[in-house]
Amino acid sequence: MGEQFDFAIIGGGMAGASLAAELAPHARVLLLEAEDRPGYHATGRSAAFWEECYGGPEVVPLTLASGTYLREHGFLSQRGALYVGRDEDAGALDAFMDRFANSGATIERLYAMDLAKRVSGLREEWTGAVWEPACADIDVAGLHAHYLSALRQSGARMEVRARVSECLFADGAWRLTIESGDTYGASVVINAGGAWADQIADMAGVRPLGIAPLRRTVAQLRVNPAPPRDLPLVLDISGTFYFRPENGRLWLSPHDEEPSPPCDAAPEELAVASAIDRLTRVVDWQIEAVEHKWAGLRSFAPDRLPVYGSDPANPAFFWFAGQGGFGIQTAPAAARLASQLLMGSEPDEMTHGLDAPIYSPARFG
Repeated sequence: MGEQFDFAIIGGGMAGASLAAELAPHARVLLLEAEDRPGYHATGRSAAFWEECYGGPEVVPLTLASGTYLREHGFLSQRGALYVGRDEDAGALDAFMDRFANSGATIERLYAMDLAKRVSGLREEWTGAVWEPACADIDVAGLHAHYLSALRQSGARMEVRARVSECLFADGAWRLTIESGDTYGASVVINAGGAWADQIADMAGVRPLGIAPLRRTVAQLRVNPAPPRDLPLVLDISGTFYFRPENGRLWLSPHDEEPSPPCDAAPEELAVASAIDRLTRVVDWQIEAVEHKWAGLRSFAPDRLPVYGSDPANPAFFWFAGQGGFGIQTAPAAARLASQLLMGSEPDEMTHGLDAPIYSPARFG
């Protein structure tokens, strides 16, 4: 068997990099990334916002716990978010307010007069909204680079072009073989494989949890007038679109969730066309060009909550997956919580309010 480690993390996106950075000061850590560079898939294709309500009330504590770290390290830029609706959506807007009333998120109900001040050109049928002032843009590349630098400085080893082809558990330890033929040993394997999480589990002889990759499409548009820099993130309360400004352009998504196999996701023309059609029903801006489009895979467990914890059947296999579209905004708290579970250490100021059992893989039986 090759070089030995305490923890071998499979996947070098935001999940794997952040957890490696948390563990590296305390243990021997190996990070294995299948692609030429870490963060090629979901991390590199994020719509890049920190939004308190994203993911539902059970995810809010992770988001809020991460917020202080992200702000203190300069990774957030204030924007605000606006969930908009028409007259027939008033019930949905009120239900949203009720759902998050005791979650810790800061939200406010707005009406037509307030909307016109925040979104110029908004069509008159959009008459109500929920305002979330704390929403911010995230410097995703900066945050990922921050964790990659931290793990290296703490002595973790990262290998790229290191797709795992075999993962065997015997005599209380793991042997991992990558496609080049190199092998490594580890006491614990950590599954941070994103869209590939269930495939990794299956390869390791662990029961998959039903973590499903869903494709999300984003297009960059040139519109006239150009979106103002202080335009909030605008989301449909019914979940059919969102958009925000980016360097004088507009990032637009149809909020699609199309089932997909784990892959290098590509945007579908129909999804882009649907997004543009929906945008024209919201604002009276002229769309001049689609300059760029891309897609990424967001992976969800069956109950749409993240999965953090040791597998009930094999505690030497640790799940750090199923983080949907909120994995970036919750990365600091999620990684800190997972490292404490792995090291057997007590919660700290960041994690003391988190209910770890609700994220455990044991909830699936």
